[in-house]
Amino acid sequence: MDIVAPPTAPSPKAEGERRGLILVHTGHGKGKSTAAFGLALRAHGRGKPVKIYQFMKVPSARFGEHRMFEQLGIPIEGLGDGFSWKSRDLEHSAQLARDGWTRAEATIRAGEHFLVVLDEITYPLRYGWQPLEPVLACLRERPAHVHVVLTGRDAPRELIDLADTVTEMALVKHHHQQGVPAQRGIED
Repeated sequence: MDIVAPPTAPSPKAEGERRGLILVHTGHGKGKSTAAFGLALRAHGRGKPVKIYQFMKVPSARFGEHRMFEQLGIPIEGLGDGFSWKSRDLEHSAQLARDGWTRAEATIRAGEHFLVVLDEITYPLRYGWQPLEPVLACLRERPAHVHVVLTGRDAPRELIDLADTVTEMALVKHHHQQGVPAQRGIED
């Protein structure tokens, strides 16, 4: 490990106006949804209205984040029918994604929420279940104060280009590669 000197001067201050941001968490590393949920908690802690949509989770999901957000009064809504490889009808899964986008788009355009999280939205985009252009149009046309976080692997280039902040989570090492299965409280 290299030892470095701590910074002694502050970073330059941004001079622009505060406005709603588009943030993308992508990449093959772990932590994309977790980072988005952290922003949701931060915004809620400041008294800001937050809404979370999960494009791949079922509406009845009761993972750890659902239990906690319910306790805190943060609405979280599953829009899908689970992992694509478990689907009995991929066209039905695609329709759920399109219907889910209609709900999420209405929320974004209404401007009543400070932060809208579109968790795992890149999957229906990449699978061709939800056309990309309506998503990009909504993000461009959203009320100026609305922040939107989009998560999932392989974010489309057009989304990355539109975003204000993009973080790519890189896989360095994952416990699954060592044969350790998913665990309650870590993966769910």
